[in-house]
Amino acid sequence: MQALTPILFPCYAAADREIAGAMARFLEHGADVRVLLEEGEMGAGEELAEKAREGRMADIVLVLFSRHSLPSPWPRSRWEDALQKEPAEENVRMGFVKCDDCAPPRVLAPQFELAGLATGGLRRLKRWIRGGTLGALEPHSPELEALGAAIADQPGTATVEQAAVSAEFARIFREDFDEILRLECGGRSLTALAGDLGWQLGLRLEGEAASNRARLRDFCSQRRFLLLLDGASADAVQPLAPGGRCSTLISSADSAEMPAAAESLRAIQRRFLHGGAARRWPELCHLARQGIRITGEQGRVAERFELLQQWHALAEARTDRRVLEESAREMIWILESWDRLDEARALEHRRATEYAEQMALPLE
Repeated sequence: MQALTPILFPCYAAADREIAGAMARFLEHGADVRVLLEEGEMGAGEELAEKAREGRMADIVLVLFSRHSLPSPWPRSRWEDALQKEPAEENVRMGFVKCDDCAPPRVLAPQFELAGLATGGLRRLKRWIRGGTLGALEPHSPELEALGAAIADQPGTATVEQAAVSAEFARIFREDFDEILRLECGGRSLTALAGDLGWQLGLRLEGEAASNRARLRDFCSQRRFLLLLDGASADAVQPLAPGGRCSTLISSADSAEMPAAAESLRAIQRRFLHGGAARRWPELCHLARQGIRITGEQGRVAERFELLQQWHALAEARTDRRVLEESAREMIWILESWDRLDEARALEHRRATEYAEQMALPLE
């Protein structure tokens, strides 16, 4: 079940409405919070500490300090209870933002510098809100900065050439996402990629390929994930991009990762996608049965069906009736489970009349 969106209450002077609004938009896009912007504005005669008390009904309170909101003088007795003791007792997260060159009490922490709406200050604030660290931001290249603005500070989709850039982006901006998911796309079908993604997420995808992709989009789009698609074209993998709150980064070149084990599902799928090239038939049959076993154990039914179709087509080219019957029986069972009964019945008739040894019943 999806968690409720946290509520953030900003306490700010009316004169700071512009910076408060820009901050709210940034945080709503990148930190998955709902900002009570209107409610947080101080009215005539309101005092900052009392406004912060009002905001403690929210999950997070941000106190915006500026020359307009910070009283002078401001003795500790006027703010210590409201800004330190009471939030700690009530387990309310409270942060403090400097909007200009004002000088709030240093003991109030954590403090974030937002003068001029600097990107670094906004990102540190966002990561604190998301529950991350308060460390300094790591230096990075202009290319990674552009990607950060496009898909880390807000949901979106971007494309780069090299998988190494994609990997470095994921390392630098990992705190901006709930989870990072990676797929090697080269030589693999959309059905296989969807199954791999579902397996990483702990989802059993027992439906048809299109319904599996729809289920993945619905699940991922509600979460702040980063999906890395290596070795793919944007057009080819577009059906996998979830949208919503999720970001996707596509790299057109394959990564330099070690090749998959020969009998892994990924290696088997690649082999059959290319017609089982450079393999002897007994070896291909062994790989097919291995892939069928793995997909069956993991509940990856669409991938199982795709592999069976590919194996069946190769068996037809070799007129291998034993394999044709074996693969047809498996496909019939899957078609029936998907309620594609006409197709199942037609394939069963063909299996009985063309592949099986026994006499077939007439098709009614």
